[in-house]
Amino acid sequence: MSESLSRSVQTDLSDTAMDRRSFLRTGLGGAMFLGTVSVTAGLSGCAIAPAGRDYPMPGAMDQSYEFQFLTRDDIVLFQALLPAMVGPGLTEEPVVRRQQIQATIERIDAGIHQFGPANQKELRGLFDLLNFGLTRVTVARVWSSWENASTQSVDAFLERWRTSGIGLFNNGYIALTKVSNVAFYGHEDHWHLSGYPGPPSWAMDALPQFKDNA
Repeated sequence: MSESLSRSVQTDLSDTAMDRRSFLRTGLGGAMFLGTVSVTAGLSGCAIAPAGRDYPMPGAMDQSYEFQFLTRDDIVLFQALLPAMVGPGLTEEPVVRRQQIQATIERIDAGIHQFGPANQKELRGLFDLLNFGLTRVTVARVWSSWENASTQSVDAFLERWRTSGIGLFNNGYIALTKVSNVAFYGHEDHWHLSGYPGPPSWAMDALPQFKDNA
């Protein structure tokens, strides 16, 4: 990822930029569909409240982070999706791999928490669409729960949505890819994987608070 692309992606995830346009570009019909799914999913027992410090992650290293947007079901969803989304960027060493996935999910949550209400509503509808058993099977064609989904079924789902002629599915794929890749490759520990050299020294010197947060 080039430096200019990295800056562009960071801008896309800022709450100011995201408030100016629809993240999923669903249109009225898509928005109504997602809204209906969210209501139905909530009535069926899907998690609707942010997970807080309740981590459904086996072997989570640190449970001090408090989720402000993602539900327990969303966390399980991204545990299944991230290995396919960021692929070889994840290490094969099991302990470090779990740490990378956990930290990335936390950054996804923190990033979405900064979005405006309209975009949060769209993403909530998208996540509910994938978490609700009936729509997970019918629109994602993933027959098992995300917790038990195989790598092959996750890859097949993403490829179907990537190449779909249905705007909601194609834009849903783009949304999942964007939040996942920015949360992973946008972190300084993974800059080297995308070819981004990090912020220039003059910026570090001019903004000491940035250096403290690096």
